[in-house]
Amino acid sequence: MPRETGRKVIASNRKARHDYTVLDTWEAGIVLTGTEVKSLRAGRASLVDGFGLVDDGEVYLHGVHIPEYVAGTWTNHAPRRVRKLLLHRSEIEKLIGKIKEGGLTLVPLSLYFSDGRAKVELALARGKKAWDKRQDMAKRDANREIARAYGRNLKGRR
Repeated sequence: MPRETGRKVIASNRKARHDYTVLDTWEAGIVLTGTEVKSLRAGRASLVDGFGLVDDGEVYLHGVHIPEYVAGTWTNHAPRRVRKLLLHRSEIEKLIGKIKEGGLTLVPLSLYFSDGRAKVELALARGKKAWDKRQDMAKRDANREIARAYGRNLKGRR
């Protein structure tokens, strides 16, 4: 059987970029059980309430929901269990240093298979205030209107 290649996205946390300002991102492996992998291969997961914590020099992913595998037996996993993330020691030390600055959190942006291995894209982020969100939406709308006007101008319409 040929090995899997490329990147297959399972779940993405689209609301994270709306609620947080992403400062830096990392790719981390995840320690999973067999039924979790089978459930992910079926394309089932939710990152909505997920966050990362550094505990005793290791990084853990909390709140990510991977539903039980349908064809599983009594060996099925708990859907919201804490999962260990696999990062290099230097990356963990950088994360610890930046998180201690205050006001920063670890947020999962996407969950995917990269060459057959489950990975999570983890972001170091700062929470946005309500006015930040409104400001970003206004900027996005203004850019969209500029692009429309530019396109109309190229076509000769006003």
